[in-house]
Amino acid sequence: MMKKWLITASAALTLVGGTANVFAAGVTGTTADTITYTNNGETVSPSTPGVNIDGHLFLPVRALSEALGKYVDWDPFRSRVSLTDKPELTGKYTLAAPDLAEGIKMGIGSSLTHLPGDPDNIFYSTADRGPNGEIEVNGTTVRTFPLVGYTPTIYKIEVKDGQVNILEEIPLKVNGKNPVTGHAGITGLPNIKGRDEVPYDAVLKEELAYDPYGLDIEGIAYNPKDDTFWLSDEYGPSLVHVKRDGTVIERIVPKGWAAQVEAPLVPARETLPAVYNKLRQNRGAEAVGITPDGKYMFMAMQSPLRSPGKETDNSRQLRLIKFDLTTLEPVAEFFYMTEDAKSYKGLKQADIVISDLVVVNENTLLIDERDKNAGDKSELKSIFSINLSNATNILGKYDDSKAGKTLEQMTVQDLEEHHILPPAKQTILDLVAFKYPYEKVEGLSLVDGDKLVIVNDNDFGVGSTSPQNGTELWTFKLPYTLQ
Repeated sequence: MMKKWLITASAALTLVGGTANVFAAGVTGTTADTITYTNNGETVSPSTPGVNIDGHLFLPVRALSEALGKYVDWDPFRSRVSLTDKPELTGKYTLAAPDLAEGIKMGIGSSLTHLPGDPDNIFYSTADRGPNGEIEVNGTTVRTFPLVGYTPTIYKIEVKDGQVNILEEIPLKVNGKNPVTGHAGITGLPNIKGRDEVPYDAVLKEELAYDPYGLDIEGIAYNPKDDTFWLSDEYGPSLVHVKRDGTVIERIVPKGWAAQVEAPLVPARETLPAVYNKLRQNRGAEAVGITPDGKYMFMAMQSPLRSPGKETDNSRQLRLIKFDLTTLEPVAEFFYMTEDAKSYKGLKQADIVISDLVVVNENTLLIDERDKNAGDKSELKSIFSINLSNATNILGKYDDSKAGKTLEQMTVQDLEEHHILPPAKQTILDLVAFKYPYEKVEGLSLVDGDKLVIVNDNDFGVGSTSPQNGTELWTFKLPYTLQ
């Protein structure tokens, strides 16, 4: 049965181009329910039927594009529709490694990078701060570290014959003796008492020492100019410069951080804006990437800053900062706008996070955005491409609520009124459509511009009852080249 439709011209034309003039208040038509659609000879069914208006067939661009196997993104800030071809899943590889201890699996996957000149199947990864858990005590959640002696490590890995093999381990260390460990090695313990989570042993018998050099590694990037790594750390939040042998050279931290802790073996450069001290615990610097020419470095926060307080946990604005690697000074700051939780079923805005990034070039980044769900409950596990070329540089602005709303307090309407543009954004990979089974896809890499690689963080299997390791690396072939 055909239905009558009334479509306002302004709405119809905005979706098509956003610049056409409105010629009339509205047009009428009937749904064209009997139309058959094919793509390359195969019958397809659009999610929304076409509309017959005066003998002309109109089909919503999203319905048509999805039927043709394309991702569709709508940018309300620019009134622009983006269509992107979908990638092909080309491989799945499972981590092959013995358990670290009873009930504690080997883990990698909190980050991922590919070095130029290496074979396509060789990568480097990390495994955050090591095995840790949460226990509820008298209504308070306590952080435990069942393997206190775990050293945060960079892992060189190979993917081959369906497996992820660890080829080399590079434990992180300082140039001297760490007073907490009694040797050069560092720990995954927090840095600052009174600010960071209180660390306990596995059975809550002992409060552990804080480690001023401790790191919770969430991202890894390689600088071809000096053959070093940069790591993003949730604790600081900080960016950590590391030699290829694992020696920590220096650390970029927010202004005011160094006064709270003594760490003479690792120079602390306070070049991050002071507002970054307002991070939500365990939601710090999640991702880092470097331009192929080694000139610039980008760092992204996992969640909104608490600027001015906890009330901004549901903000959609996540900070993305750009550094000049010659001076280690920030030269720009942008905000990444996460997906609107209201577009999903039962999803909380605070549970949408950034988990990794890849720098394709100075203006193009890939962002790993996900929810906190796993398996069939997952609604958002996507890789987006963003374009910074006409995004607003907010460095030094919107940090203090005394001068008006902070970035995190702003609504979409506020952003539009202040003419603050986020980067343009389009979908590169929707993992939910591939029935991705894991919660924490946290490692992302791009090889040769058209091979997308992801890996999940298994959290060392803490709390898991599965006999499998729970770490998988997946590869995809893009039908185009990013460069």
